[in-house]
Amino acid sequence: MSTILEPGQIEAAATAPPFIHLPGTDVFAVRAARLEQLAEGHALGDYLRLIARLCRVQQQLLEQPPSGLPMAAERQRLCISHGLPPLAADSLVREGPWLDWLQALLDRFETQAEGPLGEALSCLRQSDQAQRKGWGIALLGGQYDAVPAALVPFIGAALQAAWSHWLFSLPSQDLKPVDSLAQCPACGSPAMAGVVRNRGRHNGLRYLACSLCACEWHVVRVKCVYCESSKDLRYSSLEDDRHAPGKAPLRAECCPGCSTYLKQSYLENDARAEPLADDLASLALDMRLDEEGFQRLAPNLMLAPG
Repeated sequence: MSTILEPGQIEAAATAPPFIHLPGTDVFAVRAARLEQLAEGHALGDYLRLIARLCRVQQQLLEQPPSGLPMAAERQRLCISHGLPPLAADSLVREGPWLDWLQALLDRFETQAEGPLGEALSCLRQSDQAQRKGWGIALLGGQYDAVPAALVPFIGAALQAAWSHWLFSLPSQDLKPVDSLAQCPACGSPAMAGVVRNRGRHNGLRYLACSLCACEWHVVRVKCVYCESSKDLRYSSLEDDRHAPGKAPLRAECCPGCSTYLKQSYLENDARAEPLADDLASLALDMRLDEEGFQRLAPNLMLAPG
């Protein structure tokens, strides 16, 4: 039996912004290219290039998954029945499938690394499954003190690759808003940054990018994603940015009410911007906002805070 929409309902359906914006299946290749571009002449160039190499491996894993099985539909239904997102990270990380992605990443990453990089890889390769799982649980739980800082990018990269792979198997129309604006509807992880898009149905809309699975979901602009206040928000950009403040391609939305901030990329000002890459390349802004008393709640799984 078909449902007949009234004129008001038709208008609402036509004007409602798309809730979900999925990344392309080349998400990690795009990220790697952006990191390589930003690394040129950057004080953290070597680090950005290292993360770009990791992203290249992530893309290989996405194209050739170490485990051909998608996340079980029954597991997704169980999460939903308990009021959780279908790929609930805090529960799925305690299970084994993502560990195959970490092992595959270690197998594909360079084997002749020296210095701190070689030591980090050696530590990971000598660890057992229980230790690796413990690090993964701690990282997604925000317990960075429980994870050696040098291991964070590798564990984070494996987690991201696994969850992004599972994301692409989900029907996006089934993803619904959760309790917090800053919480991913697919996996429940916190947002890493915002993106104001510039094309098609998404033009001018703000989407938050998940720190884990890379899903993006719509949240109205000029509203703190943590306390939902719109009062006295201000926008800060890098001091050495050559753009006028209102045209800076990356700005942090700062909320004086709860003393938090979230970075946002404006694609109309730089169409090549990518949330994770631009976040890492703008750590100087984080340092300045920390000195001004603002707190960062958005994780980046490629970097240990501090």
